[in-house]
Amino acid sequence: MLTDIASIAELKRVEDIPLNLALGIVFNTETKKVLIAKLRDYSAWSFPGGKIEYGKDLGSELKKKIKEKTGLNIENLGAIFAETRSERNGVLSIYYLCEFINGKEKLCEQFEELKWVSPDEIEEHFDMELHPHLREYLVSIK
Repeated sequence: MLTDIASIAELKRVEDIPLNLALGIVFNTETKKVLIAKLRDYSAWSFPGGKIEYGKDLGSELKKKIKEKTGLNIENLGAIFAETRSERNGVLSIYYLCEFINGKEKLCEQFEELKWVSPDEIEEHFDMELHPHLREYLVSIK
């Protein structure tokens, strides 16, 4: 499910403080594939990233989170899409296009698997449809 982007346990919302999720669409320009991660506790696929503390720079914090959670170094190329979902009480999810630079894959305790897939295969792994604008963007990066 696309809303399972970050561990549900991580999503404890503090009253009156917005919760922001930064999610990396990590693209390997050589293989033309995107990295997805399977959440250990939910057996759901997501883009790597996570909760960013209010007031922190989302883009630079995402770069750190991806390194911590996957072992990969990326270049953050900028935000490409944002959405809120009512079932998440106004959680703001911001998707960033990230270019894979280097590094060796490693699993953090939150993920049970990392997988590189072509952009048009991503939706086959998620339990929920991607937003049409996000889907259109993903298909265009091939």
